Amino acid sequence: MHKSWKPFLKSEFDKPYFKDLSAFLREAYETKTIYPQKSLVFSAFTTDLNKVKVVILGQDPYHTPGAAHGLAFSVPSSQPIPPSLVNIYKEIDSDIGCHANQTGNLKNWQDQGVLLLNTVLTVEAHKAGSHRGKGWEVFTTEVIKYLDATRPHLVFLLWGRDARSKKPLINTDKHLVLESPHPSPLSAHSGFFGSRHFSKANAFLKSCGYDEIIW
Repeated sequence: MHKSWKPFLKSEFDKPYFKDLSAFLREAYETKTIYPQKSLVFSAFTTDLNKVKVVILGQDPYHTPGAAHGLAFSVPSSQPIPPSLVNIYKEIDSDIGCHANQTGNLKNWQDQGVLLLNTVLTVEAHKAGSHRGKGWEVFTTEVIKYLDATRPHLVFLLWGRDARSKKPLINTDKHLVLESPHPSPLSAHSGFFGSRHFSKANAFLKSCGYDEIIW
């Protein structure tokens, strides 16, 4: 984790809800197959807090072997590009002309100040949504509130029901909130395609004096 997050994370780790979550996770990792591996659960927080410009909020990690590595929508370079990310790349291509990534690894977005955060940070193998309601939603609510309060002029990309539920936490007079259905094949045609979130995000960043994201 980047040192810029340490004061916030320490305060959350000491709270009763997180201690309960930690106890649940200890048992889960000991008795079941959980993704991502323990060392990667907080990968999103290797992003320097002071450089965060965009927040992409996903649902929970990929639940198939080798795919989850702690960054929302991202997979290691060796993995096939998942269907939701295929659709994200299609929308980028339609919106701004082309996407820069050759694989499904979104680390280069993270390096530019994109926080790739799921609302739930762990999952049991082959059981999507299996760690909902265990405390992660409380944690990520606190993350969003902290970002809202401490960072100026962020872009929040809220894709899907879980992500969009966080909108009331965000001061829309201060930040840009862009929301749409999830980019999964089940819902992308219901409003994700054609949303033009990537050009809109860059236009806002440029208006605030920030470098645009190379999507």
